[in-house]
Formats: sequence, C-alpha cells, structure tokens
Amino acid sequence: MVTFYQNKKIFLTGHTGFKGSWLLCWLNSLGAVVKGYSLEPANEHGLFNLIDGKLNFQHQIGDIRDKENLENSIIDFQPDIIFHLAAQPLVRKSYQIPSETFDVNVVGTCNVLEAVNKLQKKCIVICITTDKVYENKEQHYHYKEEDNLGGFDPYSASKAACEIAISSFRNSFFNRSNYHTHQKAVVSARAGNVIGGGDFSEDRIVPDIIRALQNNKEIEVRNPKAIRPWQHVLEPLNGYLVLAQLAFEDYNFVSNAYNFGPTSNDHLPVHTLVEIAINNWGNGQWKDTSKNNNVHEANLLMLDITKANTELNWQPKLNSQQAIEWTINWYKEGKSLDYTLNQIKKYTTL
Repeated sequence: MVTFYQNKKIFLTGHTGFKGSWLLCWLNSLGAVVKGYSLEPANEHGLFNLIDGKLNFQHQIGDIRDKENLENSIIDFQPDIIFHLAAQPLVRKSYQIPSETFDVNVVGTCNVLEAVNKLQKKCIVICITTDKVYENKEQHYHYKEEDNLGGFDPYSASKAACEIAISSFRNSFFNRSNYHTHQKAVVSARAGNVIGGGDFSEDRIVPDIIRALQNNKEIEVRNPKAIRPWQHVLEPLNGYLVLAQLAFEDYNFVSNAYNFGPTSNDHLPVHTLVEIAINNWGNGQWKDTSKNNNVHEANLLMLDITKANTELNWQPKLNSQQAIEWTINWYKEGKSLDYTLNQIKKYTTL
C-alpha cells in the first residue's frame, strides 16, 4: 500500500466529514492525487478545518444529490478509485429528516454509480455503508455479510437500501462476468461504530463525552448498556485502502461486501467506553439518561469480520481500550493536523 497509492487519482466524497478528513490525510501521506467533493464542513472545530490549506488536494463543495454537478466532477477528474463516504450519518437526526436521509444516502449513492457508468476507463468504487444495514434481531450474534438486510430507524434503513441499490448497479451495469469490458468494480464496506479525534458531531457518544468533560458537566449517557463494535477510525480506513488496492489489482479475488469491526470478543457496552474515556481524561462523571431517550436505537450489535480477515488479510491493530485512549488523547493532547498525521504514522507501524 505504501507505493500503490502514489499518484493514483482518488475521488473522495464526504471529504469534509469526520472519516473523510482522516482518509484525506492518509491518502495525502501516501502521495495520492485527491479530489474531494462534499458539503461545507458541518462543524467549525472538526478535523477538516485543521487540514484546509495545509495539504495538497482538489476541494469542491457540492451536494451528491446534484446529479449533473457530481457527474461532471467525476468525469472531468477521471479517477482510478472512488471512496464514497458522503452521507447523512446520524441515527437520531434521521428521525428528524427521514426523507432527506433516504434522498442523500440512497439517491446520492445512485448518482455516484450512474456517473461511474459513464466513465470510459477502469475505476474501483468503494461504497461506505454501515454496520447497521443488517436486520437486527437484538441477539448475541455476530452479523455476517450474507445475513438479511434491514433497518429499524430511517438511517439504518436508508443504508440497507443503499446496499440494494449498489447490488443492482453491480448486476445491471458492472456485472462481474463482463468486467474485462467495463472495467468497473463496486464493493461495499460496512464499518462498526467508529471513534477518533476530530469528530464534533451532535448525538455521537465521543463528541458528547468531550463537550461534557471540557465544560465540567456530567456526561449524559442515553444507552449505557448498549453493546457496540467500537473501533478507531484508522481501522476501517485501513480496510478500505487495502480493499481498493486488491480490487484494483485483481477484482476476481474480492467479494461484494465486507464487515470491518473489532474482534469477536472485543465488543464493549457504552458505559465501559465512557468509563475508559473518563479515566484517560483524568476526571469526570456520567449519568444514565436512558429514561429520557424517546427514539429507538439498537441495544446489541456485533459484527463478524472473518471475511475481511481471510480474504483481505485485514484485522484490527488496536483493541477497544486502545481505540478509546487514542481518541481521547487526540482531544486532550492533540487537536492539530500534525498530531493526526503522527497517529496515522504510528498506526501504520503497528
């Protein structure tokens, strides 16, 4: 991977977001030629605002629902690889704007893939969905890529619908049997609950923790017993990078979808994450506000990462506790582009 991305043309949607900003930093360090397409950054203190003007990349503000603008941007750039991260990514917000959530996530993804269909060159597309695409039965079970799709809340359902749309485009326009003709590979990546520095979104546990700690307030925890596949942001990004390289080099050996998450015995409840964060910060208190939580959120969600391990030779480098510590340290000691790049460098040496 160290040399593969050198001078590769990468089109990155959602580059102003949390995960997109981290991927932008990593791709820049690998020598890739990156064009980002996204809305304006949602948070003034987010990672992207530490990057802007300091790294070398093309920056275009645009909405993935603007089909013509997006298509022109992709075709003009002629990418080798597309990482499609742009989305409405918040469960609780999806209850407030359900139609817009489906519009952004499903129609936006279709717009990306329709533009790819008009490219007259080889192109690999990694579509980022979520661990929440599965029909969650709230059982002690690690979901596999072949399990049924579902989605109780609008966000989860919209991402499951994305998976169906991706599969349709793959079958209809980018069929594997005709790969030698169209030269398009489309794979979906389903990541667990991602944490890391530079995230200041509303209604996400780590930003909520940081805001409370910085203001000497109790941390309000609305689902303390809920179990999640926590992972540092660099873990799935590493998976995306490995996946794109292998798909580019030999699509025949790559499956249609992959889970990226922690090992099977490393799924932690929310209250444990909060307690590790407080311990690492040095002080703080939390309180259970589950009685005030008036929207449905999954209580138990675990991923099976066997396929990524066996087919991509990918596995997490950090356990959940280390992921939390790296995250809190970013807010406590870092909050800079240099600190971010140093964490990337440190991660690659593990």
